[in-house]
Amino acid sequence: MKRVLLLILLVALVGSCTTYNTGELVGVQSRKAYAEPDPYGMLFIPAGSFTMGPSDQDIAWTQNALARTVSVDAFWMDETEITNNEYRQYVHWVRDSIIRKFLAVNGQEDFLALDEEGQQLNDRDGQPLINWDTPLSEINKDKEGNLRNMVFGDPTNPDDGGMGLYYTGADKLSPRGRELNISKLIYNYYWVDLHQAARKGNRMQLEYSGGTNEPTVSYNGTVIRPDGSEEDITSRGSFVHKDWVLVYPDTLAWIADFTYSYNEPMATMYFWHVSYDNYPVIGVNWKQANAFCIWRTNYLNDALAKADLPLVQDYRLPIEAEWEFAARGNLDHSMYPWGGVYVRNKLGCFVANFKPLRGNYIDDGSLSTGRVASFAANEFGLYDMAGNVAEWTINAYDPSAYIFSSTLNPNYKYNAHPNDPPVMKRKVIRGGSWKDVARYLQVSMRDYEYQDTAKSYIGFRCVRSYLGS
Repeated sequence: MKRVLLLILLVALVGSCTTYNTGELVGVQSRKAYAEPDPYGMLFIPAGSFTMGPSDQDIAWTQNALARTVSVDAFWMDETEITNNEYRQYVHWVRDSIIRKFLAVNGQEDFLALDEEGQQLNDRDGQPLINWDTPLSEINKDKEGNLRNMVFGDPTNPDDGGMGLYYTGADKLSPRGRELNISKLIYNYYWVDLHQAARKGNRMQLEYSGGTNEPTVSYNGTVIRPDGSEEDITSRGSFVHKDWVLVYPDTLAWIADFTYSYNEPMATMYFWHVSYDNYPVIGVNWKQANAFCIWRTNYLNDALAKADLPLVQDYRLPIEAEWEFAARGNLDHSMYPWGGVYVRNKLGCFVANFKPLRGNYIDDGSLSTGRVASFAANEFGLYDMAGNVAEWTINAYDPSAYIFSSTLNPNYKYNAHPNDPPVMKRKVIRGGSWKDVARYLQVSMRDYEYQDTAKSYIGFRCVRSYLGS
């Protein structure tokens, strides 16, 4: 009797694990439940609608913003602007990747990425992929110092720059330490142009005669490359663009932006010195900021893939509406991120880093940029949404964009090419900066700068669309 009961129990257990067709629509049962984890250093901004546009008189009569109700989806946003220290992680990653690739192509197989069968892995252009698991400290274990000298040069010969990653000879401005050759710090990246892929004339053409015949896929349209050239579409891969940027910030912007002004100390120290680690990065143009977002996306998704975890949405610059919604902090019709119409608190202290008085930059506590999060956060917990540095958005600037753009996640983009006229290269900046008067701190205030121009008063922060609603 016990054997019969045991057999029945085993059959029941096996049957409960068996998938069979019930004829009902139940979905794919093998998928696990997923809840997006909070990204480090970012805050959740819920979906919502708000009145986008001026909260005060248009004193300059710019007529570039009309009040209207728009809706935005939920997203994550950096708590502060990207700091020098955070951006330096990106610069160091590019530097290390250049060193690894140099060692890999010069016969150091430990730095080559291999598949499970030991074959070399290449990227889309046939270039070898590098192995990030081998620590760079391995080059110090070479007793003869050959590997280290290949990279850094012979220390006994000041004109030997090794692979050229550091300045030597007449290019070296200081006799102390090494100086990175910023012309070598190039980030090559790929991005998918979904807007061109979505055009009706660029869509896939499918022919299928049935049976065992293979379907025929063709394309009739053309795709425009970032350099302005035009190519016929041959496959889905035609919508993948390859581009590059110099990653190092333009530190000379401190001098170039202000005639007859002594800003040399900031130009020589601001980005790399530890004293400025938690200050917002400046000297980064719009294209460089976009490339940073692509790198940050790949950096996170590579880590998630290695851990066998689901990937997340791309990091990117915010659209104008997202930025303004986040800056308002759920205080609709407010003039500033902190609410109200004043730039002083009840103690008479200024509540943001800007130019508070004529010729007086210091009354708010900072002469130029200041440490991020030095002033109180808004209702969403975001810091420095007004003042310190203005911030890039992803949108192209058009005075009439509020008229023709959608009221659902309004977005006007244009990927300007190098030969386009300057007016086509204008990108929206928001928030005002340390050098601006209070008017530019208003949450509805729009301004622009050219996408290939870096300034000492413009930084950025990233956003990431929320997975779900």
